[in-house]
Amino acid sequence: MAIETLGAPSGRLAAAGRRGAWLAVLVGGAAAYVVVLQVMVSTENVNFFPSLLLIGAITVPMAVLVFAEVSGRRIAAVAPWIVVTTAIVGGVIGTVTAGVLEYDTLRRLGTVPMVLVGIIEEAAKLVVPLALYLALRPRDPRGGVIVGVASGMGFATLETMGYGFQALLSAHSIAAVDDTLLLRGLLSPACHIAWTGMTVAMLWRIHTSPRPGRARALFVATYLVAVGLHATWDGSQSVPVHAVVAGVGLVALLVLIHRSRHDEPAVA
Repeated sequence: MAIETLGAPSGRLAAAGRRGAWLAVLVGGAAAYVVVLQVMVSTENVNFFPSLLLIGAITVPMAVLVFAEVSGRRIAAVAPWIVVTTAIVGGVIGTVTAGVLEYDTLRRLGTVPMVLVGIIEEAAKLVVPLALYLALRPRDPRGGVIVGVASGMGFATLETMGYGFQALLSAHSIAAVDDTLLLRGLLSPACHIAWTGMTVAMLWRIHTSPRPGRARALFVATYLVAVGLHATWDGSQSVPVHAVVAGVGLVALLVLIHRSRHDEPAVA
């Protein structure tokens, strides 16, 4: 009885720590960004710029990944090495693949239609998750949204770093870089991360579904929805349209994360 009494507060404390882990990442990243920025400005040392760019680009996506992966969950739904591999390798392969395909399309057509951008980028972010799915045949569908968030996180981080560097070259202003990192960081959970998260969540359910054909159709339909949201976001300059697209993506992501925490794993 004494052991149980002592263990209960400890368990509650650990659960509270898991629930707040994403907030610790967010606050810690923001603090690190401010410190690096102040040191760079005060010392006029541009060697700090890559660190500033990385911290500014990765903080919000990393917080979302931690929220999806550990917040409120006692047992990980997917192995940590899969999450790390997807975030790093998926981000690199995704951005490189999308860049090459968009460049080839630009050379052939002289422009890249927004629908093609959506098709290319949403497919590029699925390269590593699809390879992992085929290799592992996952039996726990709860891990799909986490793998999707990891892939979207890697892609969004590297793309944001590129835009931040581009802002520095074009505006020659740290303020412009700040604005770019802040805007893209705040939007990433509702855009790249959400779109890939919901698509891979559907992919991860195919293997254990009692109706695989229907599950495959749902995966394809979700991918097309992600493409549509992506193309609508890129093709519109309307603030209300962007708000609707962001709202749909964010709600879908939160619903899928909630579902992943409460679903039961499939029985082998």
